[in-house]
Amino acid sequence: MTVSRRDFLGMVGMAGGSATVFQMMTVMGLAAPSTYVQPKLGNEGQGKKILILGGGLAGMCSAYEMQKAGYEVEILEFNARAGGRVWTLRGGDNYTELGGFEQTCQFDKGLYLNPGPWRIPHVHQAYQHYAREFGVKLEVFPMINHAAYIHRKSGTKERQGALMVDMQGHVSELLAKAVNQNALDQAMTAEDKAKLLEALRGWGFLDKDYRYTKSLATSLYRGYERDPGARLEPGTPSTPLTLDAILKEGLWSNLNDGLSYEFHSTIFEPVGGIDAMARAFEARTRQFIKYRSKVTSIKQDDAGVSVTYQDLATNTTKTARGDYCICTIPLSILSQIPLTGLNSKLVDGIKKVPYAPSFKAGVQYKRRFWEQDEQIYGGVTYTDQTMSLMSYPANNYNSLGKGVVLGAYMFGPDAVRFTGMNPQDRLKEVVRQNIAIHPQAEKEFDNGISVGWHRVPWTLGCYGLYNDQTRKDIYPTLCALDKRFILAGEHTSYWNAWQEGALLAAVSAVEIIHKDAAQRS
Repeated sequence: MTVSRRDFLGMVGMAGGSATVFQMMTVMGLAAPSTYVQPKLGNEGQGKKILILGGGLAGMCSAYEMQKAGYEVEILEFNARAGGRVWTLRGGDNYTELGGFEQTCQFDKGLYLNPGPWRIPHVHQAYQHYAREFGVKLEVFPMINHAAYIHRKSGTKERQGALMVDMQGHVSELLAKAVNQNALDQAMTAEDKAKLLEALRGWGFLDKDYRYTKSLATSLYRGYERDPGARLEPGTPSTPLTLDAILKEGLWSNLNDGLSYEFHSTIFEPVGGIDAMARAFEARTRQFIKYRSKVTSIKQDDAGVSVTYQDLATNTTKTARGDYCICTIPLSILSQIPLTGLNSKLVDGIKKVPYAPSFKAGVQYKRRFWEQDEQIYGGVTYTDQTMSLMSYPANNYNSLGKGVVLGAYMFGPDAVRFTGMNPQDRLKEVVRQNIAIHPQAEKEFDNGISVGWHRVPWTLGCYGLYNDQTRKDIYPTLCALDKRFILAGEHTSYWNAWQEGALLAAVSAVEIIHKDAAQRS
């Protein structure tokens, strides 16, 4: 049986908590915080032009930093807006995917879906730097909500907090039994044994006989059948799940997500939509962007880089040239563009990085029943249905109007299958699966919209996928400066699939080019 790093770290977390997970990730080389350092380029870029392909976060960040240093910059952007995958859908927005399916977002004013990125870990220091500099307001995104559910198709539906306490209690009981049966005598002194038993009793909510049982004491942690009230109402104890029930349906597995380093609190989201950072960069780089520009060929020579592109607004062919080129076009698109004068190993590597298929659906409901009926305020419910998870809005709590949930978020074959349906059928299936968790969804459904990233024309996938071998064989070449041409984007970062990766890659590309230009002067 092959155990993924994520599952292994989850098991470590079950045994030792998040601090142990962090220590293990450090040993494995996975827990390095963001390496962002603010670039200090001076003003030595005069007389040199930087051509930037793609107006996503990496492209705009590159332009923003280089123009401050005196470089002339020009951005060619395929869409009529900047931001790339940092994208928010609001009421009135139109979206046409590859294949021709058209959708118009019908969400009420102030409601939205983030089809791409949707969270910012606190360790993403490049993002935090620009948020402070640009005044991008953030609010807390509760990745872990003990009131949210873990659901199974069998009908099992348990609150995450109760399940977490049950798992901790049962494991502690088993370990306490092993200690009491002298199973650990060879590894522990009598004093160690006594201290461990004391710790297990507290950590695992065990009674005086080291048993995890139904009681008011355990209900203080897992929740009550009936909550305590005033005066003579102590509350009714809830009944813990058996260890067998937890293991049989793998209910423990979804408890792992909150243990992942990326998801440690505090996690944020921008107020009003994930595109807040993109809009902040766009406001500062708009004068450099040529929108509706589709790159059709790239050619490098000893003096610089020339790019042929189609001006989609006028349907004319044009050429742009720079002393250097920072290319942030996703490799899934770049691999289809003729490349001349580039290192053959680089060209070959560009073609060998697949992009993840991913699917998201946003569903607007007529009322916020998850709050009003079930006291779920933000967070994520997990399920073994194909929808995978449901994320609740982390803002406008207790508002009496409508609300939008992330009703499905999936990867791999399930994402491909869902995107193969027409938008109406996708939505029907998403809502059907939402109903299995929240029966109120049937009555309260209003409208929705969906995005399959492998059908997004400007990306053809969610993010670049690497394995250990491609990181070793291909990745270094993709990260290196090839004469006057360099790649940037989440695919040239170990924080790939995150906005942080795009920003870090942009800053490093800027510094590499600036150093090379200084050496050539």
